[in-house]
Amino acid sequence: MNFWEKATGSDLTRDWKAFGARAEALPDDYRDAWCQIVAHLFPYGDFTGRNLTPILDSALGLLEMSAADGQIVHEVLGDDIRGFCTALAGGAGARTHRDRWREQLNRNVARKLSRLGG
Repeated sequence: MNFWEKATGSDLTRDWKAFGARAEALPDDYRDAWCQIVAHLFPYGDFTGRNLTPILDSALGLLEMSAADGQIVHEVLGDDIRGFCTALAGGAGARTHRDRWREQLNRNVARKLSRLGG
């Protein structure tokens, strides 16, 4: 990926189009599971979502292989898709973008308050 692609986000557009095309080829129940996976993983993304691309690619690959093997989606993901996504993102303690923004805000407020008090 060159600088221009990274700056404009064209690499992400290309990746999301590829994900969409791959997801369209899935059976309906797998496509529904894919939409839920994307929705549950989105909070773990950084500002651009680039950190999620390899995770989503792997999850979609799992769905494609399982569908090709004729497995039922609930056999693959279980009943707790949110829990599956939490595990993919790094476990129950995985930081979301809200956590990172909250920490940044707290640091900025603490820095401003220390300047006022000093």
